[in-house]
Amino acid sequence: MKKILGIVSSARRLGNCEIMVKEVFRNLSEPCALNLLRLTDFRIDPCRGCYSCLFKDGNCVIHDDYATVLEAIAAADAVILAAPAYFLGAHSALKRFLDRGLSFYGSMDRLWGKPAVGVAVAGIPGMEGSTLLGVESFLKLILADIRQTQVVYGALPGEVFLNDGNREIAKSLAHCLFGPKVPKTSPCCPLCGGDTFRFIGPDKIRCMLCSNSGTIRMDNGAAVVEMEMAEHQLFLTRQDVMDHKDWLIGMKDRFMVLRKTLKPITIDYRKDGQWIKPHSKTDRQTILSNL
Repeated sequence: MKKILGIVSSARRLGNCEIMVKEVFRNLSEPCALNLLRLTDFRIDPCRGCYSCLFKDGNCVIHDDYATVLEAIAAADAVILAAPAYFLGAHSALKRFLDRGLSFYGSMDRLWGKPAVGVAVAGIPGMEGSTLLGVESFLKLILADIRQTQVVYGALPGEVFLNDGNREIAKSLAHCLFGPKVPKTSPCCPLCGGDTFRFIGPDKIRCMLCSNSGTIRMDNGAAVVEMEMAEHQLFLTRQDVMDHKDWLIGMKDRFMVLRKTLKPITIDYRKDGQWIKPHSKTDRQTILSNL
């Protein structure tokens, strides 16, 4: 029996993200076991940028819950992800986990190509901002194979299913998790499938998912996107992943070569500004009471 991991990036119990994940699971066409993981339940500390995991078989030196979450993803046969929109973007729990992503390389063989679907949940139609992009970035960067992603709307717990159309969306996500991908109808990046772009010129764009650049033009009333693959990639192929890992590891030798040149540049900024330091617990309580 296949093991499905439902990742809920919301602290709200039985909220729209949680029930959306479970509705997708209910519509799977074959018997599966569902494991659930609420990202906000786990302590994921900020990455230190020490690169130690690159030289320790993917093992991070920070002692928190990160390894538990990574192992749950690696052990699953497929992933269902749901994240809420917080201030026009995906819940920060997704990004905090991704920031520790250098450790993904140690589990690449167990992560690569895992089928996944994702849902962005927003309270107001059209106000999801970059939430869907955050969902897609999370799935791409854990090296999954994105089968389909969708945005649904609902603010109050359970409100997402006052709209029967959202149950149909859940059914569609379930059917393509182990079946054919649902093709996008809107213009999208031909390299990664992303459909969020930044305009960097009159007709030049950059894909916000894979970060490659290209052009957009109109042809008989339809937008046509053409992209060029840059020399350095992160996740389009398994070889891209390994090449990026080698590039990161090579930064150690490059730093040793350039450190005498770099040090005087950074030292020159050492005395600028005054750092604001964290308050003690008592000080924080006093500050909050005065707000």
